[in-house]
Amino acid sequence: MGQRRRLTQDEAAELYEKLGEALPEPKTELVYSDPFTLLVAVVLSAQATDVGVNKATPGLFALAGTPEEMAKLTPEQVEEKIKTIGLYRNKAKNVVALSKLLVEEHDGAVPQTRAALEALPGVGRKTANVVLAEAFGEGTIAVDTHVFRVSNRTGLAPGKTVDKVEEKLMKITPEKYLHGAHHWLILHGRYVCKARKPECWRCHVADICLYRDKTPKPEK
Repeated sequence: MGQRRRLTQDEAAELYEKLGEALPEPKTELVYSDPFTLLVAVVLSAQATDVGVNKATPGLFALAGTPEEMAKLTPEQVEEKIKTIGLYRNKAKNVVALSKLLVEEHDGAVPQTRAALEALPGVGRKTANVVLAEAFGEGTIAVDTHVFRVSNRTGLAPGKTVDKVEEKLMKITPEKYLHGAHHWLILHGRYVCKARKPECWRCHVADICLYRDKTPKPEK
């Protein structure tokens, strides 16, 4: 018999329970003050680190902290504040453009529906999921590279595409863990279940995880 590839519903619940015990109040590491600044921060975080985004956004939000203020800036003015972030030119154009749309079509408020969010420049499904979950408390799970890796490696929700992993996560994640699921999985992937060398010896869910090639504790 080959290796079992997927956790059972009970094992998935236990995995979340253990991640929850290790981190009772999971939250994004992006610094924001309201739905708009969260939306901008998440757009800026694509192919960039949260640490890098958090270094750039204070200066940007001091210059323009509302859609109305941001919409009045030129992309070049935004670029000047975020040029330490990857893809900053394209991101600057998107931030200005989405701010204008928020003012023109949503009275300056961040919309609370997936369709309206994804219609904004620079906002894809992952960004929409983060905003819906973090700002509005919806039970959605955004699948980034960390969540994708952890879901496949542990056997929680194996899939070859981001959409397939999200679909399986939504099915196997108990409702009571939905709100924290994205943060637990992303932080677990960022700090423990790392891409090149997972630190299995200090993993809270190693006994549940189906990953065969677990990394032994390094010798001192």
